[in-house]
Amino acid sequence: MNSTLTRAISGAVYIVLLISATFYSSNSFLLFFGILLLIAVTEFCKLVHLKNIVPIAISAGLFILCNLSNTIKTNDILILLATLLVSVKAIVFLFDKKNKPLDSLSKYVYLIGYIVLPFVLITKIPFVENNYNPNIILSIFILIWVNDTFAFLVGKTYGKHKLFEKVSPKKTIEGFVGGFIFSIFAGIILAHFLMLQSYFHWVFIAILASVFGTLGDLVESKFKRIANVKDSGTIMPGHGGVLDRLDSVIFVAPIVFLFYQIIYYVS
Repeated sequence: MNSTLTRAISGAVYIVLLISATFYSSNSFLLFFGILLLIAVTEFCKLVHLKNIVPIAISAGLFILCNLSNTIKTNDILILLATLLVSVKAIVFLFDKKNKPLDSLSKYVYLIGYIVLPFVLITKIPFVENNYNPNIILSIFILIWVNDTFAFLVGKTYGKHKLFEKVSPKKTIEGFVGGFIFSIFAGIILAHFLMLQSYFHWVFIAILASVFGTLGDLVESKFKRIANVKDSGTIMPGHGGVLDRLDSVIFVAPIVFLFYQIIYYVS
């Protein structure tokens, strides 16, 4: 089986599982992302050379505890603030020219704030309108997939200027712009056909998905560059690991969740 076919089958299986779990019920959605979280934690521990027994226990406990408190708004805000602080730390880490290994404290800070809490926020986004709405989270995934796909296609065809060569040599400014534009088109289409919130609402989320999705991809690439590995794992043939597939969405989720909090606070 050639690599292209392997990649296509692997990607199709992942998408089918994600859509099925998301639309079957809220419980299957939580279970599916709980499993993805544990795999992502295992991959992250390998990247930063952290023994994974304690981190897995901590991650599972936090994921369950945070979702049990789904109706407590104050807890959601605290989770969001903690995640945003670590996101800022991750961006500083991305632009740091020194590729030195992380200290023990930083490993656990990133484990919780870069991996676990963003997964928690992913599972909270479909509940932002109080009732479970799978269209919201699936639409965010679609925007990220569109951004990644067209960033690759446009970059491969027209890319001449490197976006962040030291971390991700293949990414180009032209590719980023292409993904950005097509994400906006996708946001308009999603708002129209799925009858979601206003066009402006989903155009803005498309912009967030493109910008912060690209940042998330670069941050994970920095972790992999320091670890001197190509992929975070091997669970998805042709695609790498769970972190390789979700690096964008775990960086986008806190920003989108913040956007929803602002929208509902204002309204």
